[in-house]
Amino acid sequence: MGVGVSIFLIAVGAILAFAVSAEVSGLDIEVIGWILLVIGILGLVLSVIFWSSWGGPGYFGRRRTYVEEGPPPGPPY
Repeated sequence: MGVGVSIFLIAVGAILAFAVSAEVSGLDIEVIGWILLVIGILGLVLSVIFWSSWGGPGYFGRRRTYVEEGPPPGPPY
């Protein structure tokens, strides 16, 4: 789960937990909102942890070679 999905789940969960007052038989919308809120927060924390350990985009594509340059070119003869 990425950061965007986590933020989306947090937003939907907060809306369902705090702003919706409708009642559905067999479902507790407030509890579903809290569940989505917690899943979104956990997903965000895990995404941030793994993002910092992974190195971000392009981590595997970076070149880590050391090129030793030779002496500067002398005057042309």
